[in-house]
Amino acid sequence: MNTDQQYKVIISDRARRILASHIRFMAQVNKEAEKAKKNEIMRAMRFLNQMPQRFPFFNELYITPNKYRKMFIQKRYIVLYQIKDDTVYVDYIIDCRKDYAWLMN
Repeated sequence: MNTDQQYKVIISDRARRILASHIRFMAQVNKEAEKAKKNEIMRAMRFLNQMPQRFPFFNELYITPNKYRKMFIQKRYIVLYQIKDDTVYVDYIIDCRKDYAWLMN
């Protein structure tokens, strides 16, 4: 594994919409926390440009095995992404406090 390789990170429109929904909800409770959380999540996703293989696969029933990798962000969010060639595709941002069975459909 080449640790010097830089990957391009592409965040899907769906992942952006999911993040915006989480942030809008948080803004209703605490504006400062909303900005900090958005920055934290975006920063974590940008760091996928280096060694994205370091995170384990997301293996759940009804999800193609070894399709998505999962990155936890402070035990609250899971970022699901795929690696293809030199690009990381972020497809979902999941709030761990909620049921994510909808993802299986």
